[in-house]
Amino acid sequence: MTDMTVIADILVAALILLGGAFALIGSWGLVRLPSLMTRLHGPTKATTLGVGGVLVASMIYFPVHHGLYTAHELLITLFLFISAPITANMIAKAHLHRQGMRIDPNPADDIQEGLPESEIWATFHVETANGTEDAGSDLVKDLERR
Repeated sequence: MTDMTVIADILVAALILLGGAFALIGSWGLVRLPSLMTRLHGPTKATTLGVGGVLVASMIYFPVHHGLYTAHELLITLFLFISAPITANMIAKAHLHRQGMRIDPNPADDIQEGLPESEIWATFHVETANGTEDAGSDLVKDLERR
């Protein structure tokens, strides 16, 4: 083994350990944090870094030991780093919308007081044939009838 292979092995081992630690911490945060808005931080930040660390370790290991240069790990890492924040944003917007319409079955984070007025926030309105109405007004009326 050459010195470069030993350095690469140490780097790969460190990245796998670091990635595993981030994935464990992110998963633990997903389970232990109390509300949806705080639970989003575990998988979108820590777990994404954990998986990214393992993929970067794979990108280093295979060229050094097997001479295989592929872009699979790089493409997976890019897709993960692009899609995780977008997914978290969409989940957060849906949660805020449900809180604003008061149709959230488990409002554990009590953020209704901090939400903007429904007239000034585009997420709460939808254009209908009759004009602008609250997007969840029909659903709220159905829930109130039950």
